[in-house]
Amino acid sequence: MKEFKITYFFDEDHYIRRFVHLDSFEEAKSLVHDERGQYVAFFDSREIYHELDTSNVRVVQISEYHRENKAER
Repeated sequence: MKEFKITYFFDEDHYIRRFVHLDSFEEAKSLVHDERGQYVAFFDSREIYHELDTSNVRVVQISEYHRENKAER
């Protein structure tokens, strides 16, 4: 399973990031496409709950994320 970072941009200064675990980039792309125009609810890494209205998003970026293990530094 891979981790993907999905960034939703509302304008040049405002965005929110969401991390999802899926098998492929195509699955991540399909997820974003299927959620278009809907509300998406999720918790972030700090356990803060978010409800995102995807119809207000101007740009979406998807990238595979490679988390660094800070303990190994």
